Amino acid sequence: MLQSHYLWIVVSILSIISQTHAFYFYHEGNERKCFSKELIAGSVFYGTYKVQLFDDSLQTYTSSDSDLEVTIDVEEIFDGDQRIVHQTSGPQGKFTFNTEESGEHRICIRPHSKGWLSKTKAKIDLEMSVGSDIVLDSKRKNTIESLHEKVQSLIAKINRIKDEQKLMRDREELFRDLSEQVNSGAMWWTIIQLLVLIITCIWQMKHLATFFVKQKVM
Repeated sequence: MLQSHYLWIVVSILSIISQTHAFYFYHEGNERKCFSKELIAGSVFYGTYKVQLFDDSLQTYTSSDSDLEVTIDVEEIFDGDQRIVHQTSGPQGKFTFNTEESGEHRICIRPHSKGWLSKTKAKIDLEMSVGSDIVLDSKRKNTIESLHEKVQSLIAKINRIKDEQKLMRDREELFRDLSEQVNSGAMWWTIIQLLVLIITCIWQMKHLATFFVKQKVM
């Protein structure tokens, strides 16, 4: 009980000094540790935590990869301890909530597990920051702007690909026109050769006919 009172004093002092602060405390068993924080309406509370278990062989606190779970509860003290957050996750995680009304909030953290781990000492690192909806909107705006830049970059790449495809189509069309011109020229040259050959044949036939007529006369 005395330890919880000291914890509340430390958190209160830290909340006065800065809107972002971190601290740690020690925990034993499945007891729930709570502290209070005065928050104004429209605030956004960000919290991250990390639970380390005491290793007897190393005589120090180490990260846990066991079945340890951590339950986070946030209650509105001014509204009859109305619970607004209740989540359970692993030995390391984060939680966030928005305040719709100004008042004192109780934030509780309870590590729990089965078997011998339920009596193991633990060290809990907790980092908290309080912002406003404006800050959150600013982050969203920055995210939107970043997405907009990515979309613009993709559009530019697509346009560049379209330009390259158009250039390829223009080159293909030019090659096709040249091929058609070459084929057309070859066809007309063949026709001209045939006409010359036909004319030559006709001239030779007439010449031969005249020659034979002269031979008969003689």
